[in-house]
Amino acid sequence: MSATLAEHPAPTTRRPAAPRRRTRVLALAEARWAAAATVAFLIALPLQLAGASAWLWGPAYAIAYVTGGWEPGWAGLKALREKTLDVDLLMIVAALGAAAIGQVMDGALLIVIFATSGALEALATARTQDAVRGLLDLAPDTATRLDVDGSEETVPTAALAVGDVILVRPGERVGADGLVLAGAGEVDQATITGEPLPVAKEPGDEVFAGTLNGTGALRVRVGRDASDSVIARIVAMVEEASGTKAPTQLFIEKVEQRYSLGMVVATLAVFLVPLGFGDDLTGALLRAMTFMIVASPCAVVLATMPPLLSAIANAGRHGVLVKSAVVMERLGQVDAVALDKTGTLTEGTPRVTDVRPLDGAGLDEDALLTAAAAAERPSEHPLARAVVDAARTRGLAVPEAGDFGSTPGVGVTATVDGHAVVVGTPARLLDGLDTEAHAVVAELEGGGRTAVVVLRDGTAVGVLGIADRLRPDAAETVTALTALTGRPPMLLTGDNPRAAARLATEVGITDVRAGLLPEDKVAAVREQERAGRHVLVIGDGVNDAPALAAAHTGIALGRAGSDLALETADAVIVRDELATVPAVVALSRAARRLVVQNLVIAGVFITGLVLWDLIGTLPLPLGVLGHEGSTVIVGLNGLRLLRDTAWRRAADRG
Repeated sequence: MSATLAEHPAPTTRRPAAPRRRTRVLALAEARWAAAATVAFLIALPLQLAGASAWLWGPAYAIAYVTGGWEPGWAGLKALREKTLDVDLLMIVAALGAAAIGQVMDGALLIVIFATSGALEALATARTQDAVRGLLDLAPDTATRLDVDGSEETVPTAALAVGDVILVRPGERVGADGLVLAGAGEVDQATITGEPLPVAKEPGDEVFAGTLNGTGALRVRVGRDASDSVIARIVAMVEEASGTKAPTQLFIEKVEQRYSLGMVVATLAVFLVPLGFGDDLTGALLRAMTFMIVASPCAVVLATMPPLLSAIANAGRHGVLVKSAVVMERLGQVDAVALDKTGTLTEGTPRVTDVRPLDGAGLDEDALLTAAAAAERPSEHPLARAVVDAARTRGLAVPEAGDFGSTPGVGVTATVDGHAVVVGTPARLLDGLDTEAHAVVAELEGGGRTAVVVLRDGTAVGVLGIADRLRPDAAETVTALTALTGRPPMLLTGDNPRAAARLATEVGITDVRAGLLPEDKVAAVREQERAGRHVLVIGDGVNDAPALAAAHTGIALGRAGSDLALETADAVIVRDELATVPAVVALSRAARRLVVQNLVIAGVFITGLVLWDLIGTLPLPLGVLGHEGSTVIVGLNGLRLLRDTAWRRAADRG
């Protein structure tokens, strides 16, 4: 594991609050400028269409130009200073040129579109950065260090050095990655591995910073610096993956540069060539400005956005929040899927699946479950809650227990109806006891369940099987995703191989990878991407966040999902309905088909208007009409995906 971790640069253990606030403040400021531009545009447009005086709508348009244009204009000038020309600066120039020849509304519309998209991107980036850095708060700020003489000292976790020994009391979070030297307990490490149940820890076992110690005190020898802990590596991997540009994005940037340069050169040529042949200044300028307007990519931008935004709105009505138009487009490219287990394919809550009284015990299922629930009721352990919930579901009357006690790594003891009842781990309780109990335990564990033994007055009377329950729509979703992508999904989980294999068999998954740490999930995703596949990762936990970020597209479950997973993912399933995943993928593919149609329509209009302006004399009003007409056509075509019938068709295809 350490070799894998070394491939990723380690961040500092705490990021100062000021830069985080500064990023958020800048993003909010950009959003306010874009909102001001939009409001000013919406005030000016109806006034202009109503025939009001320019003294009324002119100042509103001016406010839209200033508030929406200064940010991208300033950024474009800085890029120009570095010998880079981007479309943002080009659009500002086109907007000013349009205003210069009287087409104030066209220029304002361009500015509002670009200002709004830039603000949304800045806000999304700021929120993701905050969520990533907030993950480090899972690790405690201080730890109890034990000196050589046994005395205790509270120190910052950042000050811990490799080889130090720390004391982790019950209910405390582990302060550093390391090995248990003494003590026994059960540690909830779902944030790292995604395992639904606490894991028993004994001397020699590894523990991770940020995981929660349940019962029993642990003495841990620090094995890594705070900056090199697994949780810090999760942050590093998320930031690294989030900052990596996809090949599609790099291609778009190259096209953007070439288009920008080509449009500038062409506009200058349209202006200068007629002048060289004796045309008057006003006529040449009018032709050049007309060319810049009809050649501007506004129609192309709107040809792309309406289908994607309509698909986003439709998906949102059906419980899937897609964070951007880019994400909606990328969903349609998916040809491989990787699923988390706990909390994704399963509900993430342990449930009693088997109640097995032993022969000769004199107890039926209800009596066995009643005794176990009475003993477990005072316990806070997840397995105890599962047993008590099972008894309540059956409507059993659970009596009060006395003399309750809990032993870490073993189980609980209590007096129930005058009998000494013990409920706990088979490995600790069955030594020397009858073979029937061993056989039942082996059967349950072989099926991927967690076995819990019940003893009464020193005799094994039954075994309970506990497992995480499969979501009702899990198998249907796996089948639909297999049909969409042409291959079954992968199962990536930190849980044990037996539990993973059992669940995979139930839903029809054959590629099972269990016992994974977060970096192992990332490696599995990148392995698929090196094979040329566009991987969709579906998860819910902190341990899934690096894979969600590294994937072509990531989807998180909203109800039980961690903050980091929700921020890192590209889309969120609000109601945790897995069946919506294949539907939204199919909807994205429908949107992509409409995008292609719209691009063809926009391309035909732009090409025709540009050729008309270059070869003949295109009247400016007709150029504006053709430019805006193409925008209306592609916009209406894209709005078709707003209808519920579009979602139903997508769900049927999914």
